[in-house]
Amino acid sequence: MNKKLNCMGMACPLPVVEAKKAIDAMEEDGILEVEVDNQTCVENLRRLAGKYDFTVASESLSDNHFLVKMEVKKEHALKGKDEGTCTVVFSSDKMGEGEEELGKTLIKSFVFALSNVDPLPTAMVFYNRGAFLTSEDSPVLADLKNLEKAGVKIMTCGLCADYYKIKEKLGVGIISNMYEIVETQMQSQKIIKP
Repeated sequence: MNKKLNCMGMACPLPVVEAKKAIDAMEEDGILEVEVDNQTCVENLRRLAGKYDFTVASESLSDNHFLVKMEVKKEHALKGKDEGTCTVVFSSDKMGEGEEELGKTLIKSFVFALSNVDPLPTAMVFYNRGAFLTSEDSPVLADLKNLEKAGVKIMTCGLCADYYKIKEKLGVGIISNMYEIVETQMQSQKIIKP
């Protein structure tokens, strides 16, 4: 079974997300070909293939046109899975310490990518300015709702929501407390903070 994806013009991390979906949909061994328009996407796809020990090759078709081929093995689903609990902690409504506009773009990209990984996190905790990400006017609200529907527990610090006067604007998840937030993190095998 062979599959081709045209991911030309797609911003990171969409080509990887689309490739992962295609791999998961393949019912037998085969070749997945992905067309992308930049070298960064090529490297990201090569890392995805490496995660599953797939044979991978890439070629440059022109300055802004690359083809990545991976030999997909059906048993890939058994590799790369990390059983256990994982909590993702958001203390800000942006990612990193640089320019605010870039930080807000990065956090949107991070949450989108998070909603497409396997396995999903067990819980997500939002405190300080991170509480704005769970409000009804959040730019990541749709992805957070999808994560919640998939079983991810989403908790927003009640003290923070009160402080920023956004408690009544909660768009997803529950209002939590610091005890529950600490307990959730203590029980997690892994904690990720973007």
